[in-house]
Amino acid sequence: MSQRPLRVLSLHGYRQDGASFREKTGALRKLLKKQVELVYMTAPHHVTRVCSAGGTEGGGSGPSGSGAGEGSGGPDPRGWWFSDVEGRSFSAQQRCAESLGLEESLAAVRAAGEELGPFDGVLGFSQGAALVAVLCALQERDPDPPLRVRFAVLVAGFRSACEGHRGFYGAALGEPPLGVPSLGVPPLGVPSLHVFGLDDRVIPGAMSRELLPLFREPAVMEHPGGHFVPASSTHRQTYQDFLSRFL
Repeated sequence: MSQRPLRVLSLHGYRQDGASFREKTGALRKLLKKQVELVYMTAPHHVTRVCSAGGTEGGGSGPSGSGAGEGSGGPDPRGWWFSDVEGRSFSAQQRCAESLGLEESLAAVRAAGEELGPFDGVLGFSQGAALVAVLCALQERDPDPPLRVRFAVLVAGFRSACEGHRGFYGAALGEPPLGVPSLGVPPLGVPSLHVFGLDDRVIPGAMSRELLPLFREPAVMEHPGGHFVPASSTHRQTYQDFLSRFL
């Protein structure tokens, strides 16, 4: 009897939605169709103000048939939280004292888990990958986390620059979280695969690497491209080697 595919909740990037991310990850679904069933959800926050290229997280699409980039997003652009509370916009590089919308997004993920789950894993791209890191932290530190998974895939991920989010990272990195007592816990035990492009101009590889100390023994896949989900035949083995641990 053949094994069932791993069910993976998929979280899109800023200015995308579930439908557009599904379309953009068609090559990835085809690449991993025997191992994975990707299930998509949409962030709760409408993006009503789009800034110039330097003022948002948006990025270009990957090479045709190779992966998914944020590009101009879908017809209903969404976000998981805003770094500019008044302007309701987001930039991964913007430092802010507080953000807007994260709690609502965590509640939306919880609802998706209850309605569409259970899930074996979670995959996130860009801002969605930043949210995955938060979910992994909550899974180990919260007795009732929004989502429980066996593994995580973070593509073009990064640490949130919001001061209010430091508590998700501080304990694992040896930093005292701002306004939050140190949890005194080791790096997160959720098995993780971190994927990032060496030519990513939106989320540079150095930003993605800042997440690695948060996880215990993280797997890493670098690709020579930019801000997209790589899904060519050259990447198949790395994905499969990681996923085979959970089949």
